Amino acid sequence: MILASQLVFLTCIWITRTPDVFAASEIKKSYQRCSASVKRARKQETRMRNNDSTKAWLLKYKQLLHIEDHDFAMRPGFGGSPVPVGIDVQIESLDSISEVNMDFTMTFYLRHYWKDERLSFPSTTNKSMTFDHRLIKKIWVPDIFFVHSKRSFIHDTTVENIMLRVYPDGNVLFSLRITVSAMCFMDFSRFPLDTQNCSLELESYAYTEEDLMLYWKHGNKSLNTDEHISLSQFFVEEFSASSGFAFYSSTGWYNRLFINFVLRRHIFFFVLQTYFPAMLMVMLSWVSFWIDRRAVPARVSLGITTVLTMSTIISGMSASMPQVSYIKAVDVYLWVSSLFVFLSVIEYAAVNYLTTVEEWKQFKKTGKISGMYNIDTFQAMAFDGCYHDSKTEMDQTSFSLHSEEDAMQGRSTGSPSTDTSQIKRRQSLGGHIGTIILENNHVIDTYSRILFPTVYIAFNLFYWGVYV
Repeated sequence: MILASQLVFLTCIWITRTPDVFAASEIKKSYQRCSASVKRARKQETRMRNNDSTKAWLLKYKQLLHIEDHDFAMRPGFGGSPVPVGIDVQIESLDSISEVNMDFTMTFYLRHYWKDERLSFPSTTNKSMTFDHRLIKKIWVPDIFFVHSKRSFIHDTTVENIMLRVYPDGNVLFSLRITVSAMCFMDFSRFPLDTQNCSLELESYAYTEEDLMLYWKHGNKSLNTDEHISLSQFFVEEFSASSGFAFYSSTGWYNRLFINFVLRRHIFFFVLQTYFPAMLMVMLSWVSFWIDRRAVPARVSLGITTVLTMSTIISGMSASMPQVSYIKAVDVYLWVSSLFVFLSVIEYAAVNYLTTVEEWKQFKKTGKISGMYNIDTFQAMAFDGCYHDSKTEMDQTSFSLHSEEDAMQGRSTGSPSTDTSQIKRRQSLGGHIGTIILENNHVIDTYSRILFPTVYIAFNLFYWGVYV
């Protein structure tokens, strides 16, 4: 608008200086019209300037806050008592918990409260003035930092999330939205049945307790959280605020504030992925106790399969955990389960060895191998992995022949004692088969069927009773 008025004015002057082109009367009229246009343009500019309060405000805020009259490099009340700075925190979310890196990530609103009389200004309405991040560099603000933090940043979408509010009496509210990744010293001795205590620590970097006093603005109510905070593996039990002191040998004592929270791990995921598969592998290894001791391929393959599966479960669990130097609760369970699986393989090795020793002793006494351990039996075993007793097969064949003969006689004579004789023969056959099974079963297998489940159940009762 100013540029347009100047162009109109220059045009009028140029017209007045060319008397050869225009007549004197016309020059005078044009000059009057130009002067009127300039006056109207100036009045319109003044009116717009009065209506646009931001242009006048930008010229006034420095004068109202006395920014140019003071040195804000020094704290308020420099040389006197420490500046009390109240802290208020609104936790927005817990983004992640990492066991491998032993850290957590938190997003929250951090608010500072203090009084700087240098920023006081007269106000008839007692209303505050609110500014954005552009004023922060021109005044004094507390130099709060996060102890043990790895990464942190102030959100800047769409602009930096910083707010400064100044009251007429000099009280200041400084708020910003921050995401911080900080260390959490975790103890995995009870993992995954553990409870972790983490804390985020706030402290002034330059000002000791003699210059700056940090405190929670509203006590325990200074820490507010969102009710919907949840994590995939953890349940947040509680948030609490506390304060203390930190000493550095080279600089002195500092006020420190703590944001404490307790995390309890959800166990159901690990029950499905670790504990239950390990339990099934242990029970699967007990199946070999009911397999014939001469079925070498069946029992050996079953034992090796369960051992390798347990090794896979242990490796998968170790890959997702930090390399700590102490034993975790899950390690105790997995390694004891692996021990049970390994002992089931060793049990069959002992059974097979003792069976060979018995056969050798019998061969020394009689000079021949018993009918139960003849060469035909071992050849059949080597072919299909099953035990074949020739004596049993002969008895079954003879029994079937006699049964057919008795049936023919029963039809021809119709004797009432036929059914009774058949029942007796079946009972004698059942007793004979039971005797053969007991003879083929080793005493170690018999005891293992009872001992292994009993000890494993006792271990589970002790384990869950101690760690839960």
